[in-house]
Amino acid sequence: MYRQLIAPFGMLVLLSGTAFAQIGNPAGMGPDTRMTGPGSPAPHQTNNQDRLFAQLLAAGGLAEVEFGNMAGDRAKADAVRQFADMMVRDHTDANAKLKDLAAAARIPLPTELDSDHQVVRDRLDKLTDEAFDEAYIKAQIVDHQKTAQLLSWEIAFGEDAEMQRQAAAMLPVVLDHLRRAHEINAMLTGAGVRILPEAMAVNDHKR
Repeated sequence: MYRQLIAPFGMLVLLSGTAFAQIGNPAGMGPDTRMTGPGSPAPHQTNNQDRLFAQLLAAGGLAEVEFGNMAGDRAKADAVRQFADMMVRDHTDANAKLKDLAAAARIPLPTELDSDHQVVRDRLDKLTDEAFDEAYIKAQIVDHQKTAQLLSWEIAFGEDAEMQRQAAAMLPVVLDHLRRAHEINAMLTGAGVRILPEAMAVNDHKR
């Protein structure tokens, strides 16, 4: 299912403003859901969407940190190294928050790369210099498109209100990562708008 969660960047921008449908989605509740009031599930009530969301997001977050560490050591371009550092920082924080939510909801999370991300890692491991930079950033574009779709899906169809809130908080950050990855890809391939390391540093300071 995760492989199919890809949409054009413009559609993802629209999703960031329209996907916040409702928290504690009553349409997704299981028959055994405990309630605190009409249409309001008790904390940490999960449905199949929540469980799949948590497992897929954890797999993606695990890969982001591992690939980011790899790129921090091996990338040639300063912009790629700075992007990789941001991935490690932001996704380490997001992974920790997801781990707490999943533990409260008793959802087991993966602790190793899944098969799809292992294929990407194996390919990156064979590359150096400009070839590594381009392959890493292209993989980041694909992964962040998938993650943005996954977050929007959880916001719309999940049941666990805390997971939905976490997804809502993550979506603008992931879309910003996606924007930056597109800009760096344009810089590396010699087309489009260039993003300079100094500009990234200024933007990070403002955050």
